[in-house]
Order: sequence, then C-alpha cells, then structure tokens
Amino acid sequence: MKINLDTSKKQGKISKYIYGQFAEHLGRCIYEGIYVEDGSVKTINGMRCDVVDALKELEIPVLRWPGGCFADDYHWRDGIGDKSKRPYMVNTNWGGVVENNHFGTHEFFELCDQLGCEPYICGNVGSGTVREMRDWVEYMTFDGDSPLACERRENGREKPWKLKFFGVGNENWGCGGNMRAEYYADEYRRYASFIRDYGDEPIYKIAGGPNEDDAHWMETLMERVGDKAAGISLHNYTYEDDWKNKGKAAQFDEDGYYDLISNALKMDGVISLHKEIMDRFDPERKIGLIVDEWGNWFDVEAGTNPGFLYQQNTMRDALSAMLTLHIFHKHCDRVYMANIAQMVNVLQAMILTDGEKMLLTPTYHLFKMMKGHMDGEKLGVSCDCGEINHRGKKLPKVSVSASERGGAVTVSLCNLSLDSDEETEIVCDRVFSDAKCELMTARSATDTNTFSSPETVVPSSLTLVTEGNSVKLTLPRMSVAVITLS
Repeated sequence: MKINLDTSKKQGKISKYIYGQFAEHLGRCIYEGIYVEDGSVKTINGMRCDVVDALKELEIPVLRWPGGCFADDYHWRDGIGDKSKRPYMVNTNWGGVVENNHFGTHEFFELCDQLGCEPYICGNVGSGTVREMRDWVEYMTFDGDSPLACERRENGREKPWKLKFFGVGNENWGCGGNMRAEYYADEYRRYASFIRDYGDEPIYKIAGGPNEDDAHWMETLMERVGDKAAGISLHNYTYEDDWKNKGKAAQFDEDGYYDLISNALKMDGVISLHKEIMDRFDPERKIGLIVDEWGNWFDVEAGTNPGFLYQQNTMRDALSAMLTLHIFHKHCDRVYMANIAQMVNVLQAMILTDGEKMLLTPTYHLFKMMKGHMDGEKLGVSCDCGEINHRGKKLPKVSVSASERGGAVTVSLCNLSLDSDEETEIVCDRVFSDAKCELMTARSATDTNTFSSPETVVPSSLTLVTEGNSVKLTLPRMSVAVITLS
C-alpha cells in the first residue's frame, strides 16, 4: 500500500477539542476514580494523584461535567459550601446510589486546574429553572460585588473562574425531559438568554442536539435557535449490534469484531447527515458540531452494578477509537469538539481503578499516541487502502489521517484486518530529517490490560526504513501506528 502526502494541501484545522473527555457522576467515575476522601490513596485537594498524573500526559483540552443524564437532575447549590452540610441526593439515573455532593463546582474547577484543561459545564434544563442556571453562571464567572460573587468568595474562591463552554441541557429528547424538538428549541432560547457573559470572553453556548441520525431534531434546532447557539451537540454510541444487543467488551468472536468496526464507521454517515442540514442554515459553518458523547458501549462486566456501566477495554476499542477520530478529522470543517465517554471507570474509559490500583487502557494509549494531531492542519492524503469483505459488509482495510503542526507531520494509521499485515510506504512531497513511529498491537483483538497484567496492550517504538521522502513499514494486523516526520 502506498500513501501519498501533500503538505501543500491544507484542508482545515483539526480542533484540539476533538480530543476532549467526559466525566459524569456515574458509577466509580468521580468517586474513587477521580476524587477520594478516605486517605486510601495520595491526593491533592481530593484528586487522585496517580489518575491526574496519567491524564495530564494526554494533554486533555476540555472536560465535560456533571453529565450526561445526571446533569438534568443536578442542582448546583447542593455542591457548594461546607461539605458536612451539603444535602445528599439519590442518583436515580445511575444505580440508585446516594450522592453526597462532595464533588461540586469548586472541586470540578480544581480538577480542571490540575489537568490544565478547559471546563465544559452542562446545565440543568430538565428539572432546573432559568434562574438556577443564570445564578450558577454568575456565581462562577462574575468578578464584581454581587451576592453570588461574594458567596463564591466566602466558599474559598476569590477570583472568578474562566468558563469557556456551557451546555444548555443534555439529551432533552430523552433523560433530560422527554421533550419534543420544538419544545426544547423554545426552552433553549429562553434559558440561553440568561447565560450572560460576565468575563472578557463570551461563553460558547451549546444547544442539546440530536441522538444519532435524528434529522428532525437537528433541522428544528438549526431553524429555530441556530443563530443563538455557538454549537449543537450530537450523541452517537457504538455497539456490536444495537442498544438491546450491545455485546461484551472482551468476549467476542470474528463476527463481533467486524460488526463493531462496521458500526463505528457509521459515525461518518451520521455526521454527514447533520452537516448537510447545518450547511443549509449555516453555509459559513460558524456553528460547531459538538459530539460530546461517543464511544463503545457494551454490556457491563459480570458481577458489577448494572447502573455503573463498568466495562473492560481491548485492542478492538483502540482500533475503533482511531477510526472514529479519523472521521472527526475528515469533518473538521464542522466538528469542533468531541468528548469520549467516559474518562475513568465508565464505558470506553482511559483509566480503570480498583481501590489503590490503577491501570491505563488501550484507548488511553491510543489518545496519547494521537496528541500530535491536536490543532494540526489536516493534510491531503491519497491511497488505495484496500478492502475487507466480511459477511457482505465492506470495510476499509486501513484507515489513515495526516496533519501538520509547527513543521512536524503526524500520520496515524490503523490496520483493521484480523489476519493480514500490510506493507506500507508513505511518500511525502518534501524530505524530512527525522522519522519516528509508535506502534500498538496485540496477539488477539480481545486482549486487555488487567490489574495483574497492566501492560498487555501498550505501544512500542518501531524502526522505519527511510529513503529520501519515503518511509516504509510493515503495519501488523489489528494495529495502530502513529508516525511523526520532522
């Protein structure tokens, strides 16, 4: 396979926010995964040092919180002030556990400060009020002398926080209120009117967009609120089959592997559908498509709380993640942000914990490998990547994406085949003085990192054959590779 790169053909900026993360009050994501109070692990202001240190390696650009479905049942005042006086609540969305609200607004911004990322807060439209949302924004961002700003100071934060992104509700077509598109559009207009800019930078307001291929929802929002929203969200999860037949994370056969990969590819069609609608109303593409929930969703691991959505993470997950990120790159003219679900211990997580123990998943390693694409200019790529035909489903054998940032070119490739390597040559329109490659593969697509064997699936360096403007490598079956040319 020959891949030709044309660095003169810049095709748009790959927003760093495409590599965003998501942390919801769900299962062991926040409590134990990120925030620990019992002294069982080393923490700084409650945040697990081992988890934070690992996540910092990803250079996370943005973190979405507090949900998810939890957001439209969350009342921010319950999570401020003296922790001993914060009211408890029942998390009816996720397992019926009691939430003590010890991780609230101040703790979230502390986490973002430690990670060095932008905060993305999702507000409560489903069970909240306009005033509640309005007051929260003032509490967080106003630097003057108001009762809310003074209350923030009394709770330990003198200066306001910088808040770049704010979502007006979550999944309001479902758990966020079971609304019709027309009703939510009116509610968005009302709520968004009171999200005021107290700081120097305007808040990037995100309307709650469609689920998967719901064209009516997107069309209604673009028609009725498009000019009042900076972005519109999209949720699209991947299963082996469908919502009722999700499959198992680490127990699957050849059919299950290719079914999952085939369904991951559907993200391309879903984004294309919504882009066409958005382009009709917004031909200059000023409104961003915010894919703030995506990833693989499987049946929970045996013996765990069904409401905690805890699943293992395999080589298959790393391959599908690169494939999906490549789709976001392809549509970088419209996709401004994406947030994989979720950061720790939930769904397609970066990190899994068990008490004091922590491990990094194949998806974590994939995100770390792909950092070079963040804010890079997408490059023109031409190649014949071959095809896999499995039970009548035609899939590309290899997926490739390339970008340039600061004079360095990043090329990412994944070989989706379960049984054949791919001899690969990359030819660029200029000569580079240095070429490096990280490769990650496994003996089986079902391979995982476990607490007893945490380095079963990890990246390693691969020696490249370079000659002039040509780079050659063997891309193993079911592998991901990232090449840096400088």
